[in-house]
Amino acid sequence: MMHIKSVEEGREIFKALGSDIRIEIIKTLLANDHMNMNELASHLKITNGALTSHIKKLEECGIVSTSQETSGHGNQKICSVHLDSVLIDFKGNEVEDKNVYRSHISIGQYGEYDVYPTCGLASSESLIGEVDDARYFAHPDRGTADILWFTHGYVEYMVPNFIPPDQKIDQLSFSMELSSEAPGSNDNWPSDIHFMLNGTPIGMWTSPGDFGGTKGIFTPEWWYPNWNQYGLLKNLVINHNGTYIDGLRISDVTIDRFDLNYKSQVRLRLSVPEDTTHVGGLTIFGKSFGNYRQDIDVSIYYSPMSV
Repeated sequence: MMHIKSVEEGREIFKALGSDIRIEIIKTLLANDHMNMNELASHLKITNGALTSHIKKLEECGIVSTSQETSGHGNQKICSVHLDSVLIDFKGNEVEDKNVYRSHISIGQYGEYDVYPTCGLASSESLIGEVDDARYFAHPDRGTADILWFTHGYVEYMVPNFIPPDQKIDQLSFSMELSSEAPGSNDNWPSDIHFMLNGTPIGMWTSPGDFGGTKGIFTPEWWYPNWNQYGLLKNLVINHNGTYIDGLRISDVTIDRFDLNYKSQVRLRLSVPEDTTHVGGLTIFGKSFGNYRQDIDVSIYYSPMSV
């Protein structure tokens, strides 16, 4: 998910989408998951040279990604759609951005957990312990984890809260790359991922699958090719109006219910309950895995407390 915070910030992506042929490129890649340059040019009935310039424009804006794949016919450039959604704030957030504390939470920095196989965690260099053995979620090296996965259960993170004294929290925003967790991988593997704030359920998002058809842009070379490769970037927001995923309201729970301020503990739990409709697991991707070079990014918007 790409979050464009003003019309001006979105100028280049608007230009990129203002072309019929580039729209056809996106539609074709979505329909076919990914294609090499020759296949795509042939399908669109344009030259490879013309296609290259269009792909370059889409790649510069982050809409399309490319990777090299070696085959019997030499190196092939593979194209795929990089984004799953674009959120545009036409009014912008210039005022709010003056009063925001930003931080990030490493994937292995959870405080509490209760997970069930299939499960595991890994750093950018290797697996941490043994897969499908939940005991390793307590391993001393878990702080280095850049990916974790489980079939059902939860992990809970303590959110850094270092806003200035005498301020209250008006909005919490979490950006994170998520997917389901299937044995191996399966693009059609729905999973109900639930979110809790300080022990209170705030909403749910159903992940469509556990994506493994194309290697994640940042997924290490040593990672197993038949395992999950990347997720979808989701933006979870709770404010005075409710709780949202990528701008779509998922519950009427507001930030006011929690009465949070500069002294408050803030705990975010991600879970897949055993009794939910789609028990398809959860994978959380950090900066060394998937398609986005980030961990769990946090923004806390605040304002002065009432006297």
